Amino acid sequence: MTATPHGNVYCLTIIGQIEGHITASSSTKTTKYEHVLPLLAKLEESDEVAGVLFLLNTVGGDVEAGLAIAELIAGMTKPTVSIVLGGSHSIGVPLAVAARRSFAVPSAAMTIHPVRMSGTVIAAPQTYSYFQRLQDRIVSFVAGHSHISGGDFQDLMLKKDDMAADVGSVIYGEEAVRLGLIDQVGGLSDGLSWLYGEIDAGKKKRKKK
Repeated sequence: MTATPHGNVYCLTIIGQIEGHITASSSTKTTKYEHVLPLLAKLEESDEVAGVLFLLNTVGGDVEAGLAIAELIAGMTKPTVSIVLGGSHSIGVPLAVAARRSFAVPSAAMTIHPVRMSGTVIAAPQTYSYFQRLQDRIVSFVAGHSHISGGDFQDLMLKKDDMAADVGSVIYGEEAVRLGLIDQVGGLSDGLSWLYGEIDAGKKKRKKK
């Protein structure tokens, strides 16, 4: 946590693989959702924290764990800012748009593709239905927390000519802003400037009451 003239800002870095119920190897950098969820709840309840800055450089990971983190971020009442640095791929996309304001550096990459599943898959109608419903949840969340439509986001998911060995799209900072996925191109100073402005505006509102 960093003390500033505007108030205390907590910086949370989400890196590597988002780990869910399946544990990654000890050599893999991970963000463990069972650690992040209670931390976010504490930050929301803390009188000492004025705003939260999320730094993202993740390859994605467990879909349900990533969505759980994203939903909790989106539900916070304190000012929140996300900055996509190296990349925010796959389930990292909902994390990027979950904050109240999202930024991406020009070189940041975001991979958008259909839901994947590893391990044993049962070839039954219920399995395909589960895949579709899970994908619909992701599309709905992203469209609800950014300026891209659900249809346009799904088109990026299913694009055939952008990835050599898969279906989907890879987009970069400025393109993500142009598409409405990310709010603004910018880095650390831009994100902090916006966050400080929101913190100060909140203080003024409380004084007027």
